[in-house]
Amino acid sequence: MIIGAILKGKGTEVISVGPADTVLSVARVLSERRIGAALVRDAGGALLGIVSERDIVRGMAAHGPGTTGRSVEEFMTRDLVTVAPQTLVTHALALVTRRRIRHLPVLDGDRLVGLVSIGDLVKARIDEAEQEAEELKAYVAAAG
Repeated sequence: MIIGAILKGKGTEVISVGPADTVLSVARVLSERRIGAALVRDAGGALLGIVSERDIVRGMAAHGPGTTGRSVEEFMTRDLVTVAPQTLVTHALALVTRRRIRHLPVLDGDRLVGLVSIGDLVKARIDEAEQEAEELKAYVAAAG
């Protein structure tokens, strides 16, 4: 299975915030949308980074109570790890495991086409394994 198949099922909506948005406003977006990360994009839509719950917690640990009023640009992860729609789910799972990250922006060339989480990847892999098991059962039943 490829990443593009996941996006067909979950959709391509990506929640983005601006680099000058406060940590508090981003935390509210993450909470309201029940998501773990948002992409950080400039006014022209260019991808600048990603901010996750983990980034916010680390910022709070380093800067204390004043963190919520600071800009997300101070805490976002700039070194993005991305995948393409044609990337195999198994490759993406290895990538998130090796890099210890939870979200992968999906780029088709330079164009952002979605975002997948480790949860999306695991669900896709489980669905694929269940389908394979059903096909094997059907094959054995037909052969028997």
